[in-house]
Amino acid sequence: RPMDGRDDAVSTYVLGSAIAGDFLGRVESLLAMLAPAYEAEGKAYLTVAFGCTGGKHRSVAIAEEMARRLAGHGLVAGVAHRDVDRS
Repeated sequence: RPMDGRDDAVSTYVLGSAIAGDFLGRVESLLAMLAPAYEAEGKAYLTVAFGCTGGKHRSVAIAEEMARRLAGHGLVAGVAHRDVDRS
């Protein structure tokens, strides 16, 4: 419980599930397709939010992994964890 989605043990557990891999792949494909269209329209940024019940484990691990994957497409993703420090 004291750990969050940035800790290796939590991240490995969350990202190790079959549904997480499928979800990440689908969202990655969608964002990689949409980002150039947003840029072409002159948009400076696109906000994407991931949530989970507590805001410390699943959503944090997913957001961090998505940012890593988007970097592989040449996209810069800023990550902010709203609830990670809440008790």
